Amino acid sequence: MIVLEKVSRRFGSVQALNEVSFEVRDGLITGLLGHNGAGKSTTLRILSTVIGADSGRALVDGFDCATDSLAVRRSLGVLPHGSGLYANLTGRENVRYYGRLCGLTGEALERDIEELVDRLRLNNVIDRRAKGYSQGERLKVALARVLVHRPQTVILDEPTNGLDVNAVRMLRDLLRELRSAGRCILFSSHVMQEVAALCDDIIIISGGRVVVSGTPEQILEHTGTTDLEDAFVRAADAERAE
Repeated sequence: MIVLEKVSRRFGSVQALNEVSFEVRDGLITGLLGHNGAGKSTTLRILSTVIGADSGRALVDGFDCATDSLAVRRSLGVLPHGSGLYANLTGRENVRYYGRLCGLTGEALERDIEELVDRLRLNNVIDRRAKGYSQGERLKVALARVLVHRPQTVILDEPTNGLDVNAVRMLRDLLRELRSAGRCILFSSHVMQEVAALCDDIIIISGGRVVVSGTPEQILEHTGTTDLEDAFVRAADAERAE
């Protein structure tokens, strides 16, 4: 579970987040939506313990992102925008390296890697260097790296950008499996089709504040629309106009 309580963050004269509060529950897929510059990336970076908040509190599975960052990282799997693979390592080396950072070793680690290779159908690419991967191959290896330590909470930053139809369908199926296993999943996206297909809850952020949150049905009712894209535009643009 993810909990934000009145989290604020400023960069110089820019108020990136202004007392943002929300919850992301286990066993659900939650979408974090917002225009560029709305505060999504700052929120995800705070949850990932990359940066700290100026005020407020962020918790991942009960661990405080500011005071217990190592415990947060053990509980968390993060897919950053652009996958973040080491280009000169093979896919297997990328996954193994991250597994070791999370404290996994020996035969147990190798078994976990093989399970992910089979699940994500990576057999043909896992021992090639990452710099030669297609966009879909990078995504699959990055997902294996995210999941190798069996995190309870998974954060994905715009995971479907540049993917073909098959890769998008694979990602959808995987996220649904994780949801069924009781994991907590938060992902940011600009693709309303993905949000409509996957999300149990939606959080719309604009101008560094949460402007509306709830189930897709509640979002539609709140905004008086019948389409999630219209709902997003109405909610986000209304905040920017104030």
